[in-house]
Amino acid sequence: MPVTDLELLIQAAERSGEIATKFTGPEAKRWDKPGGAGPVTEADLAVNAMLEDMLPKARPDYGWLSEETEDTASRLSCDRVFIIDPIDGTRSFTEGSRTWAHALAVAEKGVVTAAVIYLPQRGLLYTAAMGMGAKCNGAPITISDLTELGQANVLAARPILDAHHWENGVAPEFTRSHRPSLAYRMAKVADGRFDAMLTLRPSWEWDIAAGDLILREAGGDCSDRLGAALKFNNPHPQLNGVVAANPVLHTALITALATPEH
Repeated sequence: MPVTDLELLIQAAERSGEIATKFTGPEAKRWDKPGGAGPVTEADLAVNAMLEDMLPKARPDYGWLSEETEDTASRLSCDRVFIIDPIDGTRSFTEGSRTWAHALAVAEKGVVTAAVIYLPQRGLLYTAAMGMGAKCNGAPITISDLTELGQANVLAARPILDAHHWENGVAPEFTRSHRPSLAYRMAKVADGRFDAMLTLRPSWEWDIAAGDLILREAGGDCSDRLGAALKFNNPHPQLNGVVAANPVLHTALITALATPEH
């Protein structure tokens, strides 16, 4: 019996973990990408090579978008596309931290339909398929039901507190926390350990595609910084930030955020 897209992504994520954990992060060969795009290591490239061989063979009619593969326009003519970050949190990986993830997703006509976020060194496997709910290590997960923004524990980088980001010039009095992997931040909101997450910087599709579905299947709302639904497989694969929480907190955050000036 043919495997589903989710089953295929789970198999691919587990193989990715087997490859990546053979490397010692601080000792892995690394290079800095042009234009300040961050580091890449031999582990990222090894995982990407395996995935780029395995997944298109299983789904030859799917397009391909990966952080570590030179992008081409051919994916834009595909109804379905793999969206892959071989290692999300590469900088953390190079520092020897365990907080990095493999983020794998399938999007159909712009909407993510299957997703996996796997942290092999933390033993966490987050999964979701459209209409099937979200799970961590096989157990259903749901988003936090907290509704008071001032009491929320929000995953975000420190610059989010800058006054110009907020409608009244003052950030809400939520508690700010941080994790180095954007995919992991989204997963930790999906499993209810944190109440919301946001990033206001332009965000690459491969960092957020898997988390978008896992969050939504866990009962959350996930949008760009203006409240618009996230759509994937764009010609330029970057979106206008991410805001994610339960529906009440999501509305509160979008309302409190200032409209960016152009």
